[in-house]
Amino acid sequence: MVNIIEVEHLSKSFGDNVVLKDINFSVTKGEVVCIIGSSGSGKSTLLRCINLLEKPCGGRVIYKGEDILNEQHDVYKYRQKLGMVFQQFNLFNNHDALGNCTVGQVKLLKRSRQEAEAVAMEYLRMVGMEQFIHAKPKQLSGGQKQRVAIARALSMNPDVMLFDEPTSALDPEMVGEVLKVMKELAESGLTMLVVTHEMGFAEEVADRVVFMDDGVIAEEGSPQQIFNNPSEGRTREFLKRILNQ
Repeated sequence: MVNIIEVEHLSKSFGDNVVLKDINFSVTKGEVVCIIGSSGSGKSTLLRCINLLEKPCGGRVIYKGEDILNEQHDVYKYRQKLGMVFQQFNLFNNHDALGNCTVGQVKLLKRSRQEAEAVAMEYLRMVGMEQFIHAKPKQLSGGQKQRVAIARALSMNPDVMLFDEPTSALDPEMVGEVLKVMKELAESGLTMLVVTHEMGFAEEVADRVVFMDDGVIAEEGSPQQIFNNPSEGRTREFLKRILNQ
């Protein structure tokens, strides 16, 4: 199995607040890894360190064998290989759905507008948003915005998709439509790293589940192992709290 991303001894602090402590894990090609844990456990910060939206304080992030924290590494080129889907969608309000999915392709990948629109349409269709291509974000529901955000990330043909709690800002009735798209992406063989509080999704779709607590990886394993037979007391405590809500 080929590791696409390897994280070695990663640490991150904001002033005196230590958020990540000596994190080690890897993601192999085609794998779906779900990261779970309480708010403040470091999940989102880990994702933001992997795509360098936050600069780690120590350790290494290795992408396809290269340390991307090395000064010589082209951060912008690296980021193009990682599709990022945020909690709050982060769409461009002045562009319609089609424009949101083409602007990055034209500017960064230097595709012609015609080619970019063809690629965008393919992914907007895939996420069920083809009839909304001329709608601006303010005309869309939360679930629709998030599906456009997923299509936008896919339009850049990333090697890995990073999802940072993609359903946490959605009304409950819209969560399902986004999880359905993510499940289809997982089944297509896309490499995915997903920070989520949707335990049912993690149990059903993940190849591996990583439980974070207080800035460390407390436990990781198959969904069956983590959800049915966790070995750590704090994993059991967390799941009991979450699943009994």
